[in-house]
Amino acid sequence: MNLPSGKDFRPSWPLTSGHIQTMLSSSGVRRMLLPKAAREVLEGAETVVVDAGDGVRLSGAFTAQKVHAQPRGLAVLFHGWEGSVDSTYVLQTGSRLLREGWDIFRLNFRDHGDSHSMNEALFHSCRIDEVVHALGDIAQRWPARPMALAGFSLGGNFALRAAMQTSRAGIPLSYVLAVCPIIDPAEGLFSLEKAAPWFYQAYFMHKWRQSLRAKQAAFPQHVYFEMSELKQNLRGLTEALVLRHTDFGSLQSYLDGYSVAGDIMQAMQIPATILTARDDPVIPVAAFEKLQLPPNVELDIAEHGGHCGFIRGRNMTSFTDDYIAARFNALLPAQEG
Repeated sequence: MNLPSGKDFRPSWPLTSGHIQTMLSSSGVRRMLLPKAAREVLEGAETVVVDAGDGVRLSGAFTAQKVHAQPRGLAVLFHGWEGSVDSTYVLQTGSRLLREGWDIFRLNFRDHGDSHSMNEALFHSCRIDEVVHALGDIAQRWPARPMALAGFSLGGNFALRAAMQTSRAGIPLSYVLAVCPIIDPAEGLFSLEKAAPWFYQAYFMHKWRQSLRAKQAAFPQHVYFEMSELKQNLRGLTEALVLRHTDFGSLQSYLDGYSVAGDIMQAMQIPATILTARDDPVIPVAAFEKLQLPPNVELDIAEHGGHCGFIRGRNMTSFTDDYIAARFNALLPAQEG
């Protein structure tokens, strides 16, 4: 079976710019221009709460396919940092897989989407145990198989880490695909500070501060931050919240806690694919080139695509939809693929 690869993505100018790809990927313009089919996953979606262990609850949305008598499988989608189940790229990918006959589950991480009031403790990127537990609950409640997982950016990092634990946790995950995942958080933070244009950090900080204010409003009796901390830059605010709300003794220790760099993914026991772009201005490609991967993990580096962009043209659809659908469908028996 010939599967699409990163080299097949050949956008025309000006979409050969990683910055344009990145800016368009989450823009309101893109959301407005997307065809109606990119929002099909919203039709008939059931809002649900899943058990994430130790009293933690996470929100999500389930959409049952209507193409076949039986679903081809269960596709679980993870959004990026300060995204949600309703992020454009999640809706677009979910809608495509829905048309392919997959049941779709879109999961919100803690404090993402409208979920700030669900759990008192603050989100941070090392909360992998609750995501793995949530995957176990999802697998039990929606039994279509195979079960495949795709994540974007920080969601791709969570997806890779979760996939390395599913065998131990008895979760029947068959495959994981990460689009532009965070590999080395320390290197990514440095890149946003020193190498990426200022507006990327400004964009993320604006969304993060909004989220933190929503958290504070949901639990007014709890002091999550001082106003002076909220005014700091990305590094300063991250360090302040790590020291205030986690058991990590330093910022570096926290960043190492969700790294998948070096040989960490040697622990991956299921097939996995990592798709990224050489012109991603948010996550340096060098982090991917230094990975030491087992044979079951495919690394695919496209020349263009920016950060989670891969936008083809004026209709704002993404190459990643075909890419993910093809690899998910490849999990099916030959007569069903």
